[in-house]
Amino acid sequence: MLEKIADRFREIAPNVDFWSIRIVREEGEFISVRHNVMQPLVNSEDAGAMVTVCDRGGMGYAATSDLTESGLKRAAGEALDWSRRSAGRSVWDFSRLRHFAAKGEYESPCETPWASIPLTGKIEFLHDLNERLGKGGRVIEWYASLSYVEEETLLVTSEGGYASQLNRFVAPDMGAVAAAGAEAQRRTFGGRGRARQGGWEAVDSEAMRESASRISEEAQELLSAPNCPAGRMDLILDPDQMILQIHESIGHPLELDRMLGDERNYAGTSFVTPDMIGGYKYGSDLLNVTFDPDRRGQLASYSFDDEGIPAEREYLIRDGTLVRGIGGNISQVRTGVPGVASSRAVGWNRPPIDRMGNINLEPGGSSREDMIASVERGVYMKTNCSWSIDDSRLKFQFGCEWACLVEEGRLTQVVKNPNYRGVTPEFWGNLRMVGNPETFEVLGTPNCGKGEPNQMIRVGHATPPCMFSGIEVFGGE
Repeated sequence: MLEKIADRFREIAPNVDFWSIRIVREEGEFISVRHNVMQPLVNSEDAGAMVTVCDRGGMGYAATSDLTESGLKRAAGEALDWSRRSAGRSVWDFSRLRHFAAKGEYESPCETPWASIPLTGKIEFLHDLNERLGKGGRVIEWYASLSYVEEETLLVTSEGGYASQLNRFVAPDMGAVAAAGAEAQRRTFGGRGRARQGGWEAVDSEAMRESASRISEEAQELLSAPNCPAGRMDLILDPDQMILQIHESIGHPLELDRMLGDERNYAGTSFVTPDMIGGYKYGSDLLNVTFDPDRRGQLASYSFDDEGIPAEREYLIRDGTLVRGIGGNISQVRTGVPGVASSRAVGWNRPPIDRMGNINLEPGGSSREDMIASVERGVYMKTNCSWSIDDSRLKFQFGCEWACLVEEGRLTQVVKNPNYRGVTPEFWGNLRMVGNPETFEVLGTPNCGKGEPNQMIRVGHATPPCMFSGIEVFGGE
């Protein structure tokens, strides 16, 4: 279907310096069981196209769900009109934009097609999880859900570009809340960080069954646990908390459009400036962060971004030094600094903007046991539950669901309401140990928001656990 729409557009495409059409078809299924009760099943289907025109130094775009010849012609006319209106009035001359004619395909891995598992089987699986999650007299809230989205995109350009991609997104989720009196504690399945690409195999049903019982037990255990102590101490972060730390204090501040001020009104700017790229010491020598669109099964893997730029693995931070930003074609030309193929859009009715893809912290040489053994006094934290960071992505404060004291090289007592705060470069400068490949986990989240109008996009973060020294830790009330 997408190829026929592209052929239809080629027949009516305007005679301009450059045009592109990005066609998107998406189907989804969301299944949820809460308190052992099946919730309304949600099936979705959506299709449309975004037309972009660059002409005489201006750029315009228009989206349409009318994929007939007349609908595409109307969208092309609107994009051309906006291009002419913006010529000479934009903050940048779009005639300087580089255009690419990349050709290729991408498809998510799939061992067991989602549709091959009957709906009744998926519902029974969620009921089984609910039985495990709801055990215990103090559990008052529990749920389990599965989300699957299949997205097919085709980008065709006037330069001969042709990028066809088929993505399969799987997002399992579950959690439990325990309460006693006025006290309530929550444990979840990695805080919605377990999303991946693939088919049914991405669910890892056995691991979820094992985790469901543990989640229920830990939520109840936290009720009687003491509050996390306060003070400066060593901090070990599990991968399901590291993904939030990477996301907020590395991913977002390295976005080039934030450095340019494009996000200032909505989501803030960045303490990083373009002149810092290539020499700024972002963290300790152990800090190595990559943009990696090639990692099999990770949530934001792809071969081309939504402007048709071939995606390749690149270091963003190498041995602690900032070497590259997160920005697509337009931002790279505007700033004059290197970026990555990360111009991405949500669906057919949004333009691509600078977004994170797979932003991964590369493994080091320490085992989890090595990290624990090295700590005289500290805390081991898991699973984010709250976050706050300033507009420039410099000062932050994060809270976790679960923690355990580390004393004289051993895990001792579970504590509740753990929090920590820091300043981004100082915090990463205190990175002392990085987990080895055996501790490395491939994770991802489906709900990173950015842009006006808002775009909720899928991003991946693969990481090992890490140990930081001298971090300000405190408990809740």
